[in-house]
Amino acid sequence: MPRSVNAVASRRRRKRIMNLAKGYWGSRSKVYTIAKNTVEKGLQYAYRDRKTKKREFRALWIQRINAGARQHGISYSQLMGKLAAKEIGLNRKVLADLAMNNPDAFKAIVDAVK
Repeated sequence: MPRSVNAVASRRRRKRIMNLAKGYWGSRSKVYTIAKNTVEKGLQYAYRDRKTKKREFRALWIQRINAGARQHGISYSQLMGKLAAKEIGLNRKVLADLAMNNPDAFKAIVDAVK
């Protein structure tokens, strides 16, 4: 009896990896074994950096809020503490956007908590 191989599934599996490797340099996009390693590593980086991105954006928002708050004579930690005490539910993303793009509205928020 001849050997049975599932060529359809094998080809689909290889094709999926090669499609993910499109645009890579040299043999990374041409040779299956090298493309597979590169794609796997790229997926690991993507998974890791989805979490890192959240960290980096939060840090950026905090810097922007702090810079905006200090222009009005209050520190970041004091501002956030007073916002929590007054139960003003604005998150850091919104506060940072206001501090950058709408300083008048940000000043009104700072004045409301002082």
